[in-house]
Amino acid sequence: MQDVGRMAGVSQVTVSRALSDPSKVSKATLDRIQAAIYATGFVPNAAAGALASRRSHLISALVPSITNIVYSSFIRAFSERIRADGYQILLSETGFDQQDEETAVKAHLSRQPDAILLTGIHHSRETRRMLLASGIPVVEVWDISDTPIDTCVGFDHAAAARTVAKFAIKNGYRTAATITAGDSRARQRQVSFAQHFQTAGGFPVMDIDIGGPASIAAGRTALTQILKATDVENSAAFVFCSSDLLAHGALIEAAKRGIVVPDALAIMGFGDQDFAASLEPPLTSLRVDRDLLGHSAAEALIARINGHPVKDVTRINFEIALRNTVLC
Repeated sequence: MQDVGRMAGVSQVTVSRALSDPSKVSKATLDRIQAAIYATGFVPNAAAGALASRRSHLISALVPSITNIVYSSFIRAFSERIRADGYQILLSETGFDQQDEETAVKAHLSRQPDAILLTGIHHSRETRRMLLASGIPVVEVWDISDTPIDTCVGFDHAAAARTVAKFAIKNGYRTAATITAGDSRARQRQVSFAQHFQTAGGFPVMDIDIGGPASIAAGRTALTQILKATDVENSAAFVFCSSDLLAHGALIEAAKRGIVVPDALAIMGFGDQDFAASLEPPLTSLRVDRDLLGHSAAEALIARINGHPVKDVTRINFEIALRNTVLC
């Protein structure tokens, strides 16, 4: 700032004033300062500015995976909305381990974000303590809870899976299997689907837990295990996958074995990712409006930052995107 001041012919105090509140200096002075900033390549110290203004204009976002389009797409919508209000996103990948999330939360809070987004509602006790002590707005996404840390935006995973179970039974399926990734929300959907499918008149549901993140390879392997253990080809079985990636893998494996989908085997995914409608056959999937989720989460945090009232829970609708991998 000393260099900028010397070049513009003003004091360092005037430069500081122009950066923090341009209305406090004349237009001519501001023009000279801006020209000097451009000439020197000076970037103001945002951390120092945050200490003075108590605003960093950063919003932290913690997601399990930045490569999974289910998360990256709603983060894109979230980021678009917060940028419109002059904020930038500080993003970290946490995986599905609460301790890893706790470490990330501690690192992010040290950078004094104005608000924070978390994926899910299950956190370590220390994470909750740190966030409550910070006093900043917090939004938890993808799940819903009657007791959020601050506010949450998401949908009922158990209810969504129940909808799929009712759909399968209504369309005549009495045999079913599930392919489940290794995260708590996928497990919640599997349990709900299996319970309601059997209660509604189906046989017990076989589950293949892949024990890790979803992938096409895992979907192929899981369907192979299902085919070895059961006679699903001859019983019009319904396979519910916890992600479209797993369903894609199952479709590939079925095609390799000459199994006609959906005539001999129905396959349904979750997330309705961009590629789902372009598969062969096009994939039926449980759709959640990820753009709406991202925008709603951003709206909630911006409202809270500005001191406006926000609902404790915002529910996002889900629906079945019906395509050719299920007989109806």
